[in-house]
Amino acid sequence: MPELPEVETVRRGLAPVVTGRRIAAVELRRPDLRFPFPERFAERLVGQRIDRLERRAKYLIAELSGGEDLVMHLGMTGRFTILEKGRTDTPGEYVNSVGADPVHDHVVFKLTGGVRIVYNDPRRFGFMVMMPHAERSEHPLFRALGVEPLGSELTADYLAARARGKKANLKAFLMDQRIVAGLGNIYVAEALFRSGLSPNRAARALADKRGAPTERAQKLVPAIREVLEQAIDARGSTLRDYRDASGASGGFQNSFAVYDRAGRPCPRAGCGGEIRRVVHAGRASFYCPRCQR
Repeated sequence: MPELPEVETVRRGLAPVVTGRRIAAVELRRPDLRFPFPERFAERLVGQRIDRLERRAKYLIAELSGGEDLVMHLGMTGRFTILEKGRTDTPGEYVNSVGADPVHDHVVFKLTGGVRIVYNDPRRFGFMVMMPHAERSEHPLFRALGVEPLGSELTADYLAARARGKKANLKAFLMDQRIVAGLGNIYVAEALFRSGLSPNRAARALADKRGAPTERAQKLVPAIREVLEQAIDARGSTLRDYRDASGASGGFQNSFAVYDRAGRPCPRAGCGGEIRRVVHAGRASFYCPRCQR
């Protein structure tokens, strides 16, 4: 599933193309994705100007001039492609000219200026919903989300406060979207490696007996930010299904230290350990048992 860096990469590709344009038409090629489309979906969108394209956790949010938000989730295989009629060149990094629409193109947003945004999703695990902008923070999709890992609210003090007394392991703790929103399997594994922490260690190790952040928490916060920022710079990670808004693959998978590297030597200088694969709550974890404690 696309994680925060992949969704942010798509947002950065779409935003300069769609912001300020109005939606001239919406073509739905089926009645649903993971869920049915909202009632009167096309009717509510046509004529609206896209004032802003945001990201919250793994959601893309188009703020519309009429006061509603269009919230989009990519699921496992969702992707957006930008099409401009008559273009055979690529004047912008994220503009991509392609041929006929493939069979899994389920939604086409026709914008002013001849731009089309095509949503393709072979597995149809993605979804689109609409809600009043003023009520977004209290909507069930958003009201329980934790802090943004690239925002100022993610601090060692915050992690220590949330982790105090928790027996859950660090992997499960960081994957909990109620604590940190947008982190997933890949980037949790890589951040834990960079901070030298085992995914098996109890989350309570981030706080001391007084509830103050430990050295482990102090190391973990910059490791999370560093991994995410480098992944965004690399346009995300491509494993099977992810492509950015231009159709290009991400490149951060070439920098993985531990994820999907079971049995290989630990890349940390002087360690000499071997990457191990374990399963936590049905999800694979990768780490070096020698240098991650």
